[in-house]
Amino acid sequence: MTKRFITTALAGAAALMLAGCSLIPTYERPAAPVPATFPNAAAAPTAPGQPPAATVAWQDYFTDPRLQQLIHLALTNNRDLQVSILNIEQARAQFQITRAALYPALNASASGTRQRPSLVGDGVSSVYSVGLGVTAWELDFFGRVASLKDAALAQYLATEEARKATQISLIASVANGWLAVLGDDEALEITRRTMVTRDDSLKLTKLRFDNGVASEIDYRFAEAQAETARATYAQQQRLRLQDENALALLLGAPVPPETIVGAAEGLQALAPMPEVPAGLPSDLLVERPDIRAAEQQLIAANANIGAARAAFFPRVTLTTSIGTTSSEFSNLFSSGTKAWAFAPQITLPIFNAGANQANLDSARAGQKIAVAQYEKSIQSAFREVADALAGRATYDEELRALVAQSKAEETRFQLSDMRYRGGVASGLDLLDAQRSLFTSQLATAQIRQQRLQNQVVLYKTLGGGWATR
Repeated sequence: MTKRFITTALAGAAALMLAGCSLIPTYERPAAPVPATFPNAAAAPTAPGQPPAATVAWQDYFTDPRLQQLIHLALTNNRDLQVSILNIEQARAQFQITRAALYPALNASASGTRQRPSLVGDGVSSVYSVGLGVTAWELDFFGRVASLKDAALAQYLATEEARKATQISLIASVANGWLAVLGDDEALEITRRTMVTRDDSLKLTKLRFDNGVASEIDYRFAEAQAETARATYAQQQRLRLQDENALALLLGAPVPPETIVGAAEGLQALAPMPEVPAGLPSDLLVERPDIRAAEQQLIAANANIGAARAAFFPRVTLTTSIGTTSSEFSNLFSSGTKAWAFAPQITLPIFNAGANQANLDSARAGQKIAVAQYEKSIQSAFREVADALAGRATYDEELRALVAQSKAEETRFQLSDMRYRGGVASGLDLLDAQRSLFTSQLATAQIRQQRLQNQVVLYKTLGGGWATR
């Protein structure tokens, strides 16, 4: 009895040791294939100790209450975000299904059979049974099931990170869409004022033409310029409606009218967004959910190699049952009806036409693909941040120059108008001044919008937008 106990204990200890075996390759995070610092990282000085963008709640970055209302609406109604949340639920359920394979599934069963074994004779036999059993439970000696569980866990974590990345993109898209609508309103106001000015010039030129003071060339040119302004106004109205439709799609609901600033306020009236430090490219590995999602996909691919390796080793399954069986239903639970079964099975792969090797090769190729995708996500993030920093380094000067140009063009237009009304300058000089002023004002409004949108993009590319308060 002692020898039997020792043998059983040793067998159990060996089983436990084997159960701890894992054939998953040791994971090492690939080196970031980007420079150690960002270009133009010092484009805008920031205060020492300023928190990184990823830790700044979006409510603290987008302080305008109208924009906050739109973002809340989008987070509640946007269908893409809802799909990403449901993907998390699906991945969590899949992980639980895979993890359940590590444990035996206990089933209760009851059966009854009455049969006549042959056509000869009148004998009818009956068999009734009730019991509990475990069917084909794999003893995971070589970590195949555990590897699949690890892969499912990484897939689940990647889905959670993807949900954060979707939220970041959504918030940035809503902010930029809102700025686009405000920019459209500002451009419409500029064009409306230009239409009034050109109509006044057209009336004056027509009067001078009718009195023989101005040539028909001046008159027709003034007429063309007035119609050009009307065509531009119609085009801008179309773009304004399209931008509002795009914003409504992001919100998943109509755009509340009170969230759209009137043209009189314009983009200049918006509260400035706080500056965020660029940090180092290595910070993106921690702060960008899309990079973390790519790394979890890499970890999952690494775990799949372990599962593919384990397929080369024996697979041990266990089927057991215990219960009662009787030929009479009334005696089913009587003394002497106890029955049990213990049926371990070991399967050793010998020949499968190279299927296991092909599966391992596929897993290794998938791991290399995941490495390349992970590195590409880092490179893409680096480029996005570098582009946003390039904008931060140049937009201020461009806007300053365009504002100065617009003021100069406005002065030139006023002087040309005075000279034209005094009969000193031709109508062509006046209309040219009008056209230059209109062009510079539109360019100024466009750059002002792009500058604000670049601040949104920088916040997004540095990982900001998923933190909340």
